[in-house]
Amino acid sequence: MKQFKFVKWFKEIGIDDVGTVGGKNASLGEMFQNLIPKGIRIPNGFAITAEGYFHFLKANKLEDVILDAMSSLDTQNVDSLRERGKKIRQYFLDAKIPDDLRSEIVSAYHQLGNARSVPMDVAVRSSATAEDLPDASFAGQQETYLNVQGDQALLDSCLRCFASLFTDRAISYRHDKGFDHMKVGLSIGVQQMVRSDLAASGVMFSIDTETGFRDAVVINSSYGLGENIVQGSVNPDEYYVFKTTLKSGLKPILQKHLGNKEFKLVYDLGGSKMVKNIPVANDDRTRFSISDEDVLTLAKWACGIEDYYSKKKGHHLPMDMEWAKDGRSGELFIVQARPETVQSQKDNLKAGTILSYHLKKHSEVLLKGSSVGEKIGSGQVRVIKTAEDLGQLLQGEILVTDKTDPDWEPAMKRASAIITNRGGRTCHAAIVSRELGLPAIVGTQNATETLKSGQMVTVSCAEGETGFVYDGKLEYTIDQLDFSNLAQPKTKIMLNVGNPDEAFRLSFLPNSGVGLARMEFIISNSIKIHPLALLKFDSLKDENVKKQIEQLTLGYNNKTEFFVDKLAQGVSKIAAAFFPKDVIVRMSDFKTNEYADLVGGKPFEPHEENPMLGFRGASRYYDPKYLEGFALECRAMKKVREEMGLTNVLLMIPFCRTLDEGRKVIAEMEKNGLKRGENGLLVYVMCEIPSNVILAEEFSDIFDGFSIGSNDLTQLVLGVDRDSEIVAHVFDERNEAVEKMISMVIRSAHSKGRKIGICGQAPSDYPEFARFLVENKIDSISLNPDVVVKTTKDILNIEKAALTKEGGLPRP
Repeated sequence: MKQFKFVKWFKEIGIDDVGTVGGKNASLGEMFQNLIPKGIRIPNGFAITAEGYFHFLKANKLEDVILDAMSSLDTQNVDSLRERGKKIRQYFLDAKIPDDLRSEIVSAYHQLGNARSVPMDVAVRSSATAEDLPDASFAGQQETYLNVQGDQALLDSCLRCFASLFTDRAISYRHDKGFDHMKVGLSIGVQQMVRSDLAASGVMFSIDTETGFRDAVVINSSYGLGENIVQGSVNPDEYYVFKTTLKSGLKPILQKHLGNKEFKLVYDLGGSKMVKNIPVANDDRTRFSISDEDVLTLAKWACGIEDYYSKKKGHHLPMDMEWAKDGRSGELFIVQARPETVQSQKDNLKAGTILSYHLKKHSEVLLKGSSVGEKIGSGQVRVIKTAEDLGQLLQGEILVTDKTDPDWEPAMKRASAIITNRGGRTCHAAIVSRELGLPAIVGTQNATETLKSGQMVTVSCAEGETGFVYDGKLEYTIDQLDFSNLAQPKTKIMLNVGNPDEAFRLSFLPNSGVGLARMEFIISNSIKIHPLALLKFDSLKDENVKKQIEQLTLGYNNKTEFFVDKLAQGVSKIAAAFFPKDVIVRMSDFKTNEYADLVGGKPFEPHEENPMLGFRGASRYYDPKYLEGFALECRAMKKVREEMGLTNVLLMIPFCRTLDEGRKVIAEMEKNGLKRGENGLLVYVMCEIPSNVILAEEFSDIFDGFSIGSNDLTQLVLGVDRDSEIVAHVFDERNEAVEKMISMVIRSAHSKGRKIGICGQAPSDYPEFARFLVENKIDSISLNPDVVVKTTKDILNIEKAALTKEGGLPRP
């Protein structure tokens, strides 16, 4: 290819040429030379250098125009900024590209097109010479033009690119950051188009953009050319892929979210514009825009690009990339790559701090109850009497109700706090509030009568076991507690994690893994449908239910695959967040009334007077009335462990009443491809029934470990309904009978060489109970995230005191 003064081919430039060709072009050149040999496709092209831009300025005497317009600039004066920017841009558009520069651009364009008779379609992108440096990201401040065809169209696009260096936002950014307008140049990239107007395109990051979690690739995809996603014009499909096991050749797609993809940007063939937006057909909108194979290929490329740049820079460098799929060849291409400039520049406070809440002053106490969590929240009250009224709950309001049910969980996410009449510290409202990170006060007895919708109140859970509802909006402080140097106690501290969307963030807390991941949270929130309603969809009688299921399963022809995929994705996101630490996943433990509340659930569930002690847990898994549903749960877990490679997932069976039940469940799991001991699979059992304690040694022959469910165990040892506020004062894990049972089962488990932990709330609420557990040498304590730092410190002090007193805490 011909050598030029103002033009450089991608094969001639690299990342060290940012000052000459800008960040975008330097990166394209670097990848073109070094990553194409590794199988990553980059469309060919050339860069018009910043020297060409400055030559253009000088030839048209534009320096004085810029200096005059920029003198005494006040970027806070929006009208003045707009007027100055418009004036400069118009001068640029009225100027002429010097003949020597013009000749080189046209000549290079013809060479790129191999002197074809029909003009080549190219993308023309501006690239500022200080763009995408970690401390100076000009990304998105200049322009991109797609489907540019012909000499004159190319030259016109170049003029508009030059002018885009003086858009209002670009002027303001440089001024506020202290960059000299006359020293920032502009390069232009001219690149072969990828015909994604006939397929799909998008953006991807080699880091989770919300939390800074490093081990995930996030991919957005939509039909047509990529500018719609870049500009936020469409709601794209979204995918998460786990890097670690992807690099081992596995298929860890952690999440797939179907976007509406209402429009797509395509070539304006025969029209007056280069591109245009057209509606996407309804059938295409209800399908994912790329295949799983494409997702995995893109994720591998993202890892390859990140690894290459990280090695070159000498430190971890997350990347922000744009990709496109050619609808003619079916091939994928990377069309841009630059350093990610948000998470990679943050000091990750999540990894070293926790928040502590304190009221500055108090006011009249309106209500008291049992506090959940340690936060404070304020807002307007919204009294909700029935589920039908949940639509009235607005974002940030305080939900006040009699009690909550699992089907309320999506609406509960809109609340800033929750107050209930009924329930104790382990009722549904309390459990879900902890998982959502919301302050809640339960068991107030008369909240729905005392509080009125629209009333402003403050909910304080920061004052111990009793929660207070104060009149009015009170000020409070939030202190950051540093745990960056917090030691890990001998007793493993694990987390209770329900919401997969919180998993990446929670992984930054000090932990030894996840002691309880509740499957039913994922079923309620992501699936929402009874598994048997999916298996027996064609035989459903209720047409409204069938319509609901059709809507929820958009993108899936096979409705049971929807259940398997969504459950696998929810669990895998938690497992990936904490990999390679253990993640103990409890198989579904809905009661029959809760199963019935799932979409399509009523025909498949019996009515029970006392569902807490009825058809739940292990009893369902081998019973003909549900074993097909359990088979879907097993398929999902097999997918997580084998297809995604997340072998850190341990499975746990809840509410297993007898030894015979345990054997039947293990056999049923094996029938569905989950053989205990194969591929390192461990199967635990919840210890929450007195029979589990009394026959712990025999249960040890069937299962690999135990997790004490202190809520149900306390309920069944003391014979108290844990959801009754009337006898809530009797419910206490510190009761001598409960502690004797726990001490007994720890000894029995250890005598058989089995691990045993606890996943209840009591160790967080009662330091003396935590001390009891440590003294009895429990292996692990699984906590809700909001109390993990406080309880870890407590346990470290307990262990230190015991070490001093006894000369050590030997582990079994």
